[in-house]
Amino acid sequence: MSACRNDNVNCSSESEAIAAVVVTFESASTIDACLERLRAAHDVAEIRVVDNHSSDDTVERIRRHALADPRIHYIANPGNPGFAAACNQGAADSTASWLAFINPDLMVQPDTLQRLRALAVVNDPALLGVELLDEAGQPDPAARRRDPDFAAMLRAPGRASKLAIARDPDLQLQPVPAISGALMLLPRTLFQRLHGLDEGYRLHAEDLDFCRRARAAGACVAVANALSVLHIRGVSSRSNPLFVEWHKHRGLWRYFRKFEAKRRGWATRIAVFAMIWARFPVAVLKRF
Repeated sequence: MSACRNDNVNCSSESEAIAAVVVTFESASTIDACLERLRAAHDVAEIRVVDNHSSDDTVERIRRHALADPRIHYIANPGNPGFAAACNQGAADSTASWLAFINPDLMVQPDTLQRLRALAVVNDPALLGVELLDEAGQPDPAARRRDPDFAAMLRAPGRASKLAIARDPDLQLQPVPAISGALMLLPRTLFQRLHGLDEGYRLHAEDLDFCRRARAAGACVAVANALSVLHIRGVSSRSNPLFVEWHKHRGLWRYFRKFEAKRRGWATRIAVFAMIWARFPVAVLKRF
């Protein structure tokens, strides 16, 4: 993991523009509040919204914001190509030097992205996230995560599969293997070096993949512990839990094949495959 500096920085010293990319799907309940926050955010010069074929009035709500604010461009996909593909679409439709990928159920403060970018400048190249809080003020464990340890999962599936890392209160910027895809900020140059997000993932695990590749490229992957954002988690996923769980488990298997399988024997590969898909029906039942 690349070292991340914890220097005190002047958050207003860097004025490079930020492009905010938001991917929506059945996001009508939160997209208005999300876009209102982004429109008020400092240094956000472009807002790109990519909708993955919502059946509710998400697109109509986005259209109203676009009519009121020329910084907003939206793409209404005729189907659902997946989260990673839509993120790449939004990035390609923008030109700003900085990219911030933001979930439609995330509510940034006016200075959140500006302050996060200032930390990224000091640690260039950097891929940074923030503390995520739910509506009750409880932290989201997905904000700081380890890489999946498939061998540990096989030894103790219920306990060893936990990826969450505790917040270190002594660090302004806490290096971690992976941050949450709910909010990721990075320079466009790093995004281009990584060739964007892997579109082979439809939903889930693409952020784990992206962070792992960023670390391999020498980037600082870290969470800004002093910055917290409200995350109304799982709004889109509630509409089709079977779809969500299918692609979550498919994504985990893709991640294993991409990063771990070549170093494992056939017996381990078969065992990991069986373990992942044995968990699928259990996960689906928990959602109902």
